[in-house]
Amino acid sequence: MAYEKNNRRRSPAEDDGTLIEGRNAVLELLRAGRAVDKIFLAGGARGGDIAAEAKKNGVPVVVCDRRKLDHMSPTGSHQGVIAQAAAQQYVSLDDIFRVAEARGEPPLLVVCDGIEDPHNLGAIIRSAETAGAHGIIIPKRRAVGLTAAVARAAAGALAHIGVHKAGNLAGTLDTLRERGVWLFGAEADGNVSLYEAAFDRPAAIVIGSEGQGLGRLTREKCDYIVSIPLRGRVNSLNASNAAAVMLFEAVRRRMKAD
Repeated sequence: MAYEKNNRRRSPAEDDGTLIEGRNAVLELLRAGRAVDKIFLAGGARGGDIAAEAKKNGVPVVVCDRRKLDHMSPTGSHQGVIAQAAAQQYVSLDDIFRVAEARGEPPLLVVCDGIEDPHNLGAIIRSAETAGAHGIIIPKRRAVGLTAAVARAAAGALAHIGVHKAGNLAGTLDTLRERGVWLFGAEADGNVSLYEAAFDRPAAIVIGSEGQGLGRLTREKCDYIVSIPLRGRVNSLNASNAAAVMLFEAVRRRMKAD
């Protein structure tokens, strides 16, 4: 399913509070073990020690033009390095499964395959929490993390639902299947209708990126590809809307099964 993009341009101030600037500040942030989504390093800047520490902690480093850092920087004193820290700590897969077990419910998760818009991710998190899902999974690379903008769009939901950041999304999907979770990918050309999908079993709803939908490998790992019936002339839904529709169909199916 090719989802609609939110084309609103993000201003640097939207991540105020999660952008850490300067060599010493970023280095100490990494050494303290705080969750960091990525580090932006200006090409040619002295950053070998920071890159090494980032690698040790599994944090992606993006080498970019210094002008990009100038645009991002709230203070203008970035010294060629800016870290984007997570607005909230990530959780483990085991943490998510423990929540489901504590509630006595079959796991219900949302997997985001490359969501790049913070407002879309925040809306998905909000929908997942209101639907009673047990956790969210996002990839480490080529996707937005838990920025301040995501936290604002989630409207408080991050306080009540955990987000796991997968270093290898394909491997994480394999782990979910090994633990008895069925994977339901969302695409327009699905092999099962939304209203026929067996969401009452342990389920992970897999939502693709705004522009491309599900990645090839992600799609191949899904047990079912689910299509949402569309009656209007527009042939796609925003990624967060698609997630909400599937989540609340899962709620309906689970209430019916009780």
